[in-house]
Amino acid sequence: MIKVSETAKKKVIELMQEDGLDATNGLIRVGVKSGGCSGLSYELKFDQALQPDDKIFEDNGVRIAVDKKSFLYLIGTTLEYSGGLNGKGFVFNNPNAARTCGCGESFSL
Repeated sequence: MIKVSETAKKKVIELMQEDGLDATNGLIRVGVKSGGCSGLSYELKFDQALQPDDKIFEDNGVRIAVDKKSFLYLIGTTLEYSGGLNGKGFVFNNPNAARTCGCGESFSL
């Protein structure tokens, strides 16, 4: 399962509404791809449609779609949102990551 913090939930709803999407019917698509300074990087985008191989979760009122391959890397991850002085953006707190890069956008196992 993938969890969503309260601050991430608020930001997701805000950004979906800015994009003209209905937050109650929309979802976040989370994935992992090769690349980044640590080997694997995170993907995050809004979507309205499910794919046949998606795993679907709902946490804190946010629907999340993850493809089967990415799910193996993301089990137990919490999506957070940081708006501090060191930068703004979504942060993946992934217990499976053995190493992350300084920006937090890539990881390795």
